[in-house]
Amino acid sequence: MAEFQSKVTVAQGAGASVSTLCMDLGFVRSRLRVFMLLQLVLGLLVWALIADTPYHLYPAYGWVMFVAVFLWLVTIVLFNLYRFQLHMKLYKVPWPLVLMIFNIIAAMLYVTAFIACSAAVDLTYLKGTQPYNQRMQCVIITSR
Repeated sequence: MAEFQSKVTVAQGAGASVSTLCMDLGFVRSRLRVFMLLQLVLGLLVWALIADTPYHLYPAYGWVMFVAVFLWLVTIVLFNLYRFQLHMKLYKVPWPLVLMIFNIIAAMLYVTAFIACSAAVDLTYLKGTQPYNQRMQCVIITSR
């Protein structure tokens, strides 16, 4: 017992065991950071473009909005996990496998969102306007 007590040190005082978040400089210089930032920027672009449309009128646009916002938020969480080395505290989680599965699922969800969005496109841009093909023919005819 005395042997155990000699190996254990008890910290006294407030803030004796404060852990600080430090930025991982290896992650800052890595390709993973570039790809995650690209994913964040493009996800925000999709989110902004769909939010600018009347997506509440079309159920398919609601799905696209959900996919864009959900995957954007998960990417922010994963980016901060890597940026502040928090993934190292959860050492039993196979992080490369988690990132691979996340990106595969994200790709599948983005493909389904693309298909849903393209299937929901109406032949008219605004209600009461001519279909796209007829408007294009009018432009070609008037430009000659």
